[in-house]
Parts: sequence; structure tokens; C-alpha cells
Amino acid sequence: MTQKQNPTPLPRTPAPGSARAPWLKEMLAAYKPLANVFDEMMRPDGSLREPWGRFLDELGALSRSQLVDAFASADRHLKGSGVFYRVYDDPSGGERPWPLAPVPLLISAREWYAIKEGVIQRARLAEAILGDLYGEGRLVRDGVLPAAAVSGSPDYLRPLVGLPPPGGRHLHLYAVDIGRGPDGAWWVLSDRTQAPSGAGYAVENRIALSRALPETVRSLNVERLAAFFQSFRDELARLNARAEARVGLLTPGPLNETYFEHAYLARYLGFLLVEGGDLAVRDGEVYVRTVSGLKRVDVLWRRLDGDFADPLELRTASRLGVPGLVQAIREGGVTVANALGSGVVESRALMGFMPALARAILGEDLILPNLATWWCGQPRERDIVVKNLDSMVVAPAFEPTIPGLPGVRTLLGSALSEKDRETFLAIAHRRGMDVVGQEAVKLSTMPVWQDGKLTPRPFVLRLFLAAVGTDDWAVMPGGFCRISGSTDARFVSLQQGASASDVWVLGDGPVDETTTLLPTPERVRVRRTTGTLPSRAADNLFWLARYLERTEATLRLVRALLGRVAEGGVGADRPLVDRLVLLLRRIGALPEGSETLPAARLAIAVLTDRSAIGALPQTTAMARAAAAVIRDRLAPDTFQTVTDIAARFEDAGDRPMTPGQAFDLASDALRLLAAYSGLAAENMNRLIGWRFLELGRRIERAVHTARFVRQFGEENAPAGALEVMLELGDSQITYRSRYVVTPSRVPVLDLLVLDGNNPRSVAFQVHRMLDYLQTLPGTTVDGRPVPVLRAAKQLSADLETLPVEEMAIAHLDGVANDLFRLSEGISERFFRQAPSEDLPEELG
Repeated sequence: MTQKQNPTPLPRTPAPGSARAPWLKEMLAAYKPLANVFDEMMRPDGSLREPWGRFLDELGALSRSQLVDAFASADRHLKGSGVFYRVYDDPSGGERPWPLAPVPLLISAREWYAIKEGVIQRARLAEAILGDLYGEGRLVRDGVLPAAAVSGSPDYLRPLVGLPPPGGRHLHLYAVDIGRGPDGAWWVLSDRTQAPSGAGYAVENRIALSRALPETVRSLNVERLAAFFQSFRDELARLNARAEARVGLLTPGPLNETYFEHAYLARYLGFLLVEGGDLAVRDGEVYVRTVSGLKRVDVLWRRLDGDFADPLELRTASRLGVPGLVQAIREGGVTVANALGSGVVESRALMGFMPALARAILGEDLILPNLATWWCGQPRERDIVVKNLDSMVVAPAFEPTIPGLPGVRTLLGSALSEKDRETFLAIAHRRGMDVVGQEAVKLSTMPVWQDGKLTPRPFVLRLFLAAVGTDDWAVMPGGFCRISGSTDARFVSLQQGASASDVWVLGDGPVDETTTLLPTPERVRVRRTTGTLPSRAADNLFWLARYLERTEATLRLVRALLGRVAEGGVGADRPLVDRLVLLLRRIGALPEGSETLPAARLAIAVLTDRSAIGALPQTTAMARAAAAVIRDRLAPDTFQTVTDIAARFEDAGDRPMTPGQAFDLASDALRLLAAYSGLAAENMNRLIGWRFLELGRRIERAVHTARFVRQFGEENAPAGALEVMLELGDSQITYRSRYVVTPSRVPVLDLLVLDGNNPRSVAFQVHRMLDYLQTLPGTTVDGRPVPVLRAAKQLSADLETLPVEEMAIAHLDGVANDLFRLSEGISERFFRQAPSEDLPEELG
């Protein structure tokens, strides 16, 4: 949750009014000749529009360097919070930092009122269209809407026809993209009814700029966003059929472009972040698989396309949806927001019919007019497009790209090559229903901070509306502004290099400054749990801890190896070096074909080689991937620390590295791991999720400690082996505080294997694992322990009663095998529940 912030204000001079700072006057003078269309900030005569004059007066109270520092602080906040988006065309599938444009879009209270009325009317119209298309079908029957303009859309889902949505609404969150034309009027560019994105990013944009310019936000009476999200959350909570049921946010998964937003909104609104594989349909109701068995989910806020939602009745190739979800909707067992099939309103084919639909359904003209659109499925409209092709934009009516022109989303008719022009005209005459012509957009501009100066760029504004009750809408007082990376108004997609900015709606008076999203006080119920833990989340917590503990063990091996090959030689340490290398090879940390490399180069390869599965680039990347899936359950600082650890090794192989630099890298990474451990220990509640994190950590640490002791604890081990063993087990100080002598084999073995008070010993890990398992649900049945708990009890007892003097080193092989069996038993019991085993008690 976002809490109220009281940042330290920047030193300021009195508001200069008309006597603006010289640097700002110079900047405005350079901006004026560039704003050659309608510009949000500047009129053609060089005067400032309201409310930009007030905003610039606020900026003018700062020096140029203070303003640069303030904008840089916004970027630091976004980076520290891990805000990102994914570029689909990037071969590496990499995450990109969030591209914030620090100058907000400003909207006055009077102008906002007119926009608000227009978008509410648009939402009412979209809801009414959906109600008819999936209900009585009068619009098509009466000829108001051609059947092909509906049935041609892949988002028109026939299995949903005739099914009134539970809760009575198709749309619970509606968004609309609008732009301002050269004449200053706002136009609707597209409707977003499928699974609108951007609301979470709008919140992060607001937080970043509010921290960068707190006095400016306060002085301009910028309207807050929290009340909108409160309305949305309350509406979904109202649809819960049972008090114990949950609201789930259904995400396609961490590879989705906007997965950060899914995780952020789930945490912000208190919803359960789930993927399709987390859910199961039983007797017409939807359940989430948790470590405690199946738990009811009455409401799903979906963030994946509707046709992917159920592979049984919709897109059969989908691996993202929930088998049987449509049947659960049919039986009234779940409410899906937005309703499946609502994406049909997004098609460009319908855009040209919206004015007529508004008059037919609402008896009103559109307050905000459409982007002019001609659907080529009608002869008259097709002829208009063909005749005026050079002055229009051509686009697909339903699909992402134009049929016959692979990769072409929208294109100016005048920019078509001769061959593509012939292809398009052939499509328009043969399959006109698949394409549209649209008025070429010339959008107004707003100022963008670029290279220390202001530059005008075209922009598109996305606004969000939340359904309230049966026929009301709450409008977010702000929105998500996308700004083109060039003067071309067509490139306002983040996938094409655009940036994003906050949207400030300026109130007429002071606004409530609290930004915390909280229910009304009388509705707060005391609770000491954090809700349901899906099996997938528990699995990723378990493996996050294992990957990080594996990283630590590998780093300790590397550091021990480098410490014994310092200054290029090994000398008497050769037997120890050989054993360290053997351990690294056995855990898969060395690449193939490295047998002839010197020891120092082998150590560096562990830190830099991307091909070896156990090398640090791979291990830390897997840790980050596990953390990314559960980022809604990790504090931002904890997640960022995991990201920082992975970043240390991501590009380490791209530059030459000396043994000294490798040693420093290993030591730095170990310190970061210690920081992560501290954050996890101090910030996570001691509930079920934390226990799975600890189970993974303890299993991995016990396994590696057993390996270290097995390798260096033999009676005939080379000189110095006991010192290496203590170093790898991070127990030198403990040993020296107890035994003021050089290391002796039996005390060292006792300290690292059997001492239940040493947090690095095998026994300590096993005892802790037993403690955690005994508190997990379902580990006892009728008072008897299940197999995984029995195994943990047996191993703990064996270690507790084994005399160190009688312990054979080979015994550790059996301990390691027992630990692997424990890990498999935990997975089987909690992460891979069979359908026959995960029925809730009331169904069993």
C-alpha cells in the first residue's frame, strides 16, 4: 500500500509570477517556435494557457539544477521500486526501465468536467452495446449494426451469448484513449473494454512525481487517485458471494508486457494474484489451489484476453486460462471482470457506428466525437476509403495486423508501396470487412523534458472508469498519458519508444493529501494473517530461497578457491584447490571443456559463464525469475536486492576480469545476500509464506554443508582442509571462540554437522525444517504425521542422537539423500496436488 509521504521540500525562492527565472524564460522562448500545432502549454501568440502558467511559476521557484535533481529523483524512485515493462519484440525478452516523462499533463477543473461527462457517456454506451450483443441482439436485428461487424471479431465469444453476467454488468473497469486535435477539441481514439492496462502505472507515475515535486503538487491542488481505486475495490468486493471467498487478479504470467502492474495492483488492492494454473473449477465453482487445499474465488479480475480464458470452450491452444471457467460463469459460480467477450467493443469496425449507436441506444449525440472511421464491409464506406486512400490511415478491422500485409498495424495510405497498395485494394474489394480507413490523426502536443530543455511531442491520454452499483461510474481524476518519442503521432506505444507521464487534474481548492488506500474505519476488521497462499506462490518462495542459498554456497567456494591461487600460484595448496574445483564441477558451476583451464580462470568462469547451469549468471537469474513471479509478496526493497544480486552477474562476462576483481565481486555479492537475508528476516511476517522461504533455505544450506564436510572432513584430508571447511561453513569465529587451538577434526565435524546451536550446521537446518513442517496445514492427519513430516522427524532424531566420534564421513551421503527426499516430499505435498487430493473439506 502507498502510504502518505512527507518528503523534505526543496529550498525555494518566492513564486516569481511574471518575473520568471531567466533559465525558464530562455527555455520557453526556444519552445515557442516548435509548437506548430495546438499545444497544451503555449498559445500561438506565445502566451501560456491555463493552468500551465501556475505550474511554470512553481518550477521557476527552483534553480535549473534543483529541477534536474528533482526529475532524477523520480527516476530513482521508479528504479528502486522495480517498475518495468516488457518489449515483446526484444529477442532477449528483457525488461525495460519505466520511461517516465517528468512533466505532467495538466487539466483544469472546468475542462475536466466536460471530459468526465463525455467518457461516462461512452462507458454507458459500451455497457449497453455489450448487453445487447450478448442478450437480445436487437441492434443487429433492427439493422443498426451489421452482423459481420460483430461476428467478424475474434473477441465476440459465442459460448457467452445468452449468459447474463453475474453481478449484472459486463464492464467493471472501462478505459478510453482520447486525443486533442489541432482545433483544441478532444476526440475518442479507441475504447478499452477487454482488460484495460495502465491504471497501476498511473499510480506509480503519481508517486514518483509527488515525491519529486511535493510543493508543486500541493500548491496546484492536484486531485488524488486513491478514492477511485477504493470505489473499484469495493465494487469487486461487493460481488463476493461468500464472506470467506476471495477476489483474484488473473494474470497471464510474468512474461506479459505489463506483469509489473498486475503484481502491483494485486498488492495495492489486496487481491490474490493468480495464474490460470493456480485455479480449478469444481461443480461450477472456482477454487485456487493453496498449500491448505482448495479455497473459493468468487470474483476474478482478468488481465488476459477473453478467448484465452478457457481452453475447453474458447481457444483450445491456450495454456493461460482455466478449464471450465465458462461453465462456472454459466452456473453463476464466479464473476469475471470484465466479462468474457467484452473485448468485441474494441474493434475498429465498431468505431464508425458509435455515433449512430449512441442515438439509437441512449437517444443522445456523443459528447466526445469519434475518430472518423469507415468500415470497408459496407460498399459505400469502402468506396470512400478507396477514393481517399492517400489521405487516410488504413488499419485492420479486427486483427492486430492488416490481413495480407504481415506486421502492418496501421499505415498512411500515401506511405503504401505500390505492391502493398495493390494488396490492400484487393483485400478491400474481396474481404472489405477485414479493414477500415480512418482519418489521419494530427494530435496536439505537450512539453517533454529532453536533454535539459522542453520539446513538444504528440500524446494520447487514457482515462479509467470503475463501475459503481448498477448504473454509475467513478472516473479516475487523472490517467495514463503516453507521449510519442518523435513528432509522429502514430508512435505513442511504449513498444515503439514512447514515454509515459502523470496526469494532473487541478482542483478548485485544497484536496485531501492522504494517499493511503484504506477502507472506512468502521469496516476494518482485526486480522493477523495475510490471506491465502497459492501453491504456485509457495513453490516460488521455496525455490527463491534455494537459488539464493545455492548462490551463497557457490560464492563461498569461489572465494575460497581465489584465496588459494592468489598471485598466480597454488604451491602446497594444490590438493585443496583440486577439491574445491571438484566441488564446483559437481554442482554444475563449470562450463564444458574447462578441464585444462588454470584454477584462477575456473573461478572467474563460475562468476561469468552463462552456459553452465550452476554458474552464478544462471543461478542468480533463476532466483530473480522466481522472485518476479511473487513480487506481489515481496517488499520492494527485498525484490530490488534480489534484482541487484542478479545484475552483478548478468553482464560480468562482457569484460575482462582479474582474479582480484573476481574476489571483490564475490565478496560484494555475499554482502548483498546478507542484506537480502536481513530484509527477509525483518520484513516478512512469520506466516506460511515465510515458512516455505525458510524451508527452501534450510534444505539448500544443509545439502551444501554436508557436501563441504564430505569433501574436506575425511581423516586423510590434506593439510588445511579443516580451515577450508570452517571457511565454507562460515564458522571460523564460532570455532575460535570455543577452542583456542588450531582446528581439530572431531570438534569441527561436531560444529558443522551435529551442533544444534550453530546456525550453519546440518542439524540446525534439519531441526528448523521440522519446526516449520509441524506448523504447516495438512502435515498431520487424524493426529498422525504424513510421510514428509515422518521423514523430517526421523532425520532430526538421527542427527540428534548420533555421537560425533562414531560418525562416518560416508554417513553424510545418506543425509544428503534424505534431504533431497524431503524436498521432493514438500513439493508433492504442497506444490503438486493431485486433483483427487485438493478438494475442500466441504466437498470431500
